[in-house]
Amino acid sequence: MIRLRVICSLLVAILGAVSVQAQPVAKQTKKPSPPFQWVNPPAGKIAGVTHHSFKSTSLKQPVGYCLYLPPSYRETGDAVEQKYPVVYYLHGGRPGSETKSIRLATYIDAAMRAGEVPEMVYVFVNGGPVSHYNMPDDPTAQGQGVFLNELIPHIEQTYRVIANRSGRGLEGFSQGGRGTSRIMFKHPELFCSAAPGGGGYSTEKNISENNGEENPKLIFAPGDNTWDLARAYAKNLQARFPLRIQFHVGTKGFNYENNLAFMSFLAEKGIPFEKVIVPDAGHSAMQIYETRGNQIMNFHAKSFGLDTDVAE
Repeated sequence: MIRLRVICSLLVAILGAVSVQAQPVAKQTKKPSPPFQWVNPPAGKIAGVTHHSFKSTSLKQPVGYCLYLPPSYRETGDAVEQKYPVVYYLHGGRPGSETKSIRLATYIDAAMRAGEVPEMVYVFVNGGPVSHYNMPDDPTAQGQGVFLNELIPHIEQTYRVIANRSGRGLEGFSQGGRGTSRIMFKHPELFCSAAPGGGGYSTEKNISENNGEENPKLIFAPGDNTWDLARAYAKNLQARFPLRIQFHVGTKGFNYENNLAFMSFLAEKGIPFEKVIVPDAGHSAMQIYETRGNQIMNFHAKSFGLDTDVAE
C-alpha cells in the first residue's frame, strides 16, 4: 500500500512538471513609444544645458529645444559682445524630442572646460514627427522646415551667435545622421560644417530607387534622399557652397558597411570628406564621443576658423 502511494505521488509530480514545461511562454510586448510632443523638458540637469521653446508660426504652437552655452558665455551673460559659432545637433530615432541627445553635452562641456576644444554653442533640435524630414501634404510633419526656417532665426535673434553660414555647423547620429546628410546637401548655403554619424544610407538608397518610398506609409518627395541630393549637390551647388564634411561611425554599428558604401559613392562624385572610424564602437554616439568626441568637435572648430592645436 505504501509502495502504491509512493508510485502515485511520483506520477503526480512527473505529470505536474510536464504540465509546467508545456505552458506557453508569454511573449514580451515592446513598450510603446510615448506620443510625439513638440515640447519635452528634460527630466534631469546636465552641465551647461537649458531647455527653451519658441512659438512656431507655421505650427501655431510652441516648439522646444535644448541649448548648451559654453563656460565663458555662461559666466559673462550678455555683458560682452563676443559671438559664438553654433553646432545644431540632430537626434536619432523617431519621433522627435529635443532631449534625446543632450547627454553628449557632458563630453562637450568637459572638453571645453579643459581647453581641449574651442568654445561653441550647441543647439539640440526637436526633429518633429518624422525626425528632421518634411512629409509632403502633412503640415504637422515639417520637422526640417521648422528647424531651418524658424529655429535657426530664433537662435540668431535670441543669443550671441554668428548669424551666417561661416558660424553654423550641423551634426547628428543615426536618424540624425541621415537628416544631417539630407540637409547639408540640400542647403549647403546655410552651413559651412557638417558631421553626419551612423546614418542609415541603405534605407536612403532604397528610397532613391523606389520613387521616395521608405515603406507604404512613409513616402517622401521624389529626390528627397541622401543619394539624389548628393548627386544634385555635386552637379549644381558644390562649386558655390563647398562644405567641410566629416563622417563618423563605429565598426560594430549596424550601419557601418552602408556608411562605407555611401562614402565610396561620394568619392566617385568628387565630393571631399573626412572620416572618423571608431574600432569596436557600436551604433552609439555616446560610445564614439567617449573616445573621439574631441576630434569631431575640433573638426567643426576648424570649419569655423577657430584656433586649435589638439592632435587628431
